[in-house]
Amino acid sequence: MKQQLLARIEHDQDRLIEFLRGFIRCRDLNPPGDTTAGAAYVRAFLEAEGLAFKTVAPMPEMPNFIATRQFGTEGPHLVLNGHIDVFPVEAPERWTHDPFGAELVDGRIYGRGACDMKCGTTASIFAYHYLQAVQDSLRGRLTLTVVSDEETFGPWGARYLMEHHAEEVLGDCCLNGEPSSPWTVRFGEKGLVWLRFRLGTPGGHGAFVHRSPNSIRVAMRLIEELQTLTALQPEEPEEFIRALEESHDAMERAYGEGAARVIRSMTLNIGTIQGGVKVNMIAASAEFTADFRIPNGIRQEEIVARIEEILRRYPEATMETIVSTRPNWCQPYHPMMDIVRDNAKLVSGIVPARVVSPGGTDARLWRLAGVPGVVYGPSPNGMGSVDEYVSVEEFLHVVKCHTLSAYDYLARA
Repeated sequence: MKQQLLARIEHDQDRLIEFLRGFIRCRDLNPPGDTTAGAAYVRAFLEAEGLAFKTVAPMPEMPNFIATRQFGTEGPHLVLNGHIDVFPVEAPERWTHDPFGAELVDGRIYGRGACDMKCGTTASIFAYHYLQAVQDSLRGRLTLTVVSDEETFGPWGARYLMEHHAEEVLGDCCLNGEPSSPWTVRFGEKGLVWLRFRLGTPGGHGAFVHRSPNSIRVAMRLIEELQTLTALQPEEPEEFIRALEESHDAMERAYGEGAARVIRSMTLNIGTIQGGVKVNMIAASAEFTADFRIPNGIRQEEIVARIEEILRRYPEATMETIVSTRPNWCQPYHPMMDIVRDNAKLVSGIVPARVVSPGGTDARLWRLAGVPGVVYGPSPNGMGSVDEYVSVEEFLHVVKCHTLSAYDYLARA
């Protein structure tokens, strides 16, 4: 049966490639968050294939879709999850290919969202489609969730489905196609706290620096003190340590030298900073944003408490939480992890290593709800940067692995 599925995908290669290219051409930027073009594209496919689905759109310009199929006998419930929205395009003049042209050049498909994550979402959609043809071999239930509000950790996508349609979308396991690289399969991810700090002082003339603190200088001192939190060391469970130590080299290969250390470390990035109005004036105001990434083994609550303790020493400063989420992980040796690894080996001879993600995905929502969330997708080439692309080879690899893995998870014993 798996050979039949592979043969179907091979036969459909051109169709798959053209679907992905058309999907990339949809301008689903978030922010601002209007995904109606991509949603219409997905809806048209589901309707054309006769796949029943429900639209959930608490925000009309950001629709979500739920499709589900109950097979003949009792069994596990697998949820396929992907998102429509993509990062904005900064500095389009630096791109060597049209960000929305979906140009196919030298075996690569270029465009915003190519790897993050229209490749993975396409894999989820077609895996759901292909398994309808082999339903007599399956048990349990398969659900497809295609959401519209992931890139800003927004409330109108998977979070909304979890809060209002949990009985439909929670399931027993979630398979997600966010960029991971074919050489790694993710069982967890770091938590994060995004904060905005605002500083205010009396200010004054730049020649009279004795009259008032400078908000920019105060911000600099505060940033340096916040940076000390990156020295905190996590307390990791034994199973977690074993999986990541086995995967050290794969993490370095997939995410660059130093990734294995960063994934297990507390990090801080100052994303934006601004202040003052004129060179010869004491800056009366300043503002900066801070992105803390929290490894598994450090409690988010501890980090927030330490930040608040530091802030008490800066009466000039106030703090606002933009978004936060806890570190999360599921069993690194969960059966779906092994299923994905086995199918990657079958398809391409690759045995992906078990890793934790340095970035965030919607899979965290399943893990935080106690449901294993497994992430396997293409390499993050140009993700959030210029000339984002996915290779055709990796795209088809991901489609095959998701289809076969969904089949294996639901196949009759």
